[in-house]
Amino acid sequence: MNAFTGITVDREALIANYATVAERVAPSGVIAVVKANGYGHGAVDAARAFVDAGAEWLGVADLDEGIALRQAGIDEGVRILAWLHAPDEDFRRAARYDVTPAVSSVDQLAAAADAEVPVVHLCVDTGLSRNGAVESEWAELFATAGRIARGGGRTRVEGLMSHLSNASRADDLDQDAAFQRALDGLAANGVVPEVVHLAASAASIAVPETRRDAARVGLALYGLSPFADRSSADLGLRPAMRVTASVLRTVPVRAGEGVSYGYTWRAEHDTRLAVIGLGYADGFDRASGGHVTVRIGDRRFPVVGRVAMNAMHIDVGDADVQVGDEVVLWGDPADGDPAIEEWADAIGTINYEVAARVGRSVERRTT
Repeated sequence: MNAFTGITVDREALIANYATVAERVAPSGVIAVVKANGYGHGAVDAARAFVDAGAEWLGVADLDEGIALRQAGIDEGVRILAWLHAPDEDFRRAARYDVTPAVSSVDQLAAAADAEVPVVHLCVDTGLSRNGAVESEWAELFATAGRIARGGGRTRVEGLMSHLSNASRADDLDQDAAFQRALDGLAANGVVPEVVHLAASAASIAVPETRRDAARVGLALYGLSPFADRSSADLGLRPAMRVTASVLRTVPVRAGEGVSYGYTWRAEHDTRLAVIGLGYADGFDRASGGHVTVRIGDRRFPVVGRVAMNAMHIDVGDADVQVGDEVVLWGDPADGDPAIEEWADAIGTINYEVAARVGRSVERRTT
């Protein structure tokens, strides 16, 4: 057989995960986050699946991502929120494509108002120190929002957002308390936002007090767990991403011979290697060799040697592995596939990174 080399995304899993998350966080709503190319799953197809599942809001990092969704046919009946902006951002683009910007400073708020963006959200920093106005800037930001509200212009402050660190439950609750101070300060200036959102995947599950009006959920919608001690299955989620490759060739290797750059692995005995056409140029970490296994048929085999730019090697021994056979790098453990977390653990990172870093060069198909 000639197996598919690339990412297969299970649309039904995305829809089922959305339903599971929406039920769990109700009565709060869900902002379905599709930034970073839908966490590596393909932003447009993921967005369409979530909209079909009932999503009324989509979240992206920047205006470019939001505009790309509009240009792909995500219509204006679905709200799109973008929260990271260049210093010289032209917010007329937001108005033109009906993307709602979350602004982090007085300057951004003024620029959005000058561009006559219909609605904006304010972003405040409650402790993550990434984006959002810090507390010393709140008074000026909220006063400016109040003046805009009283000025009768086209721009209306619709929402308030922040982002949690997920350092601990206590830290998240401290941030929630800071967020409440922001809400109170905004109300004191005559602005009561209609859409208040703070929690993302982890807190929306583990710290329900932080859900507010809506939870901005990314990872969990793709069927992955944000927790080290709970699997996707534990949370009632189905991993939607399956990464597979075709065996390109098999190579006999004698005992003592080294494999790949630097010979970090040498065969302990005569064996045979299967070569697949995915490598670090595609987002698979160079250091994964020797630390992960893949599935071929009903067996697991180790990836050996350094992962190369466009290839990696699998020690298949004397197994009946042929050119064209399917190799599963990761997928749904319920189907017997390796878990993405195995690849994350191999390089000391998290499943978010492993999924999101798979390059756009890798073909994706949604089934």
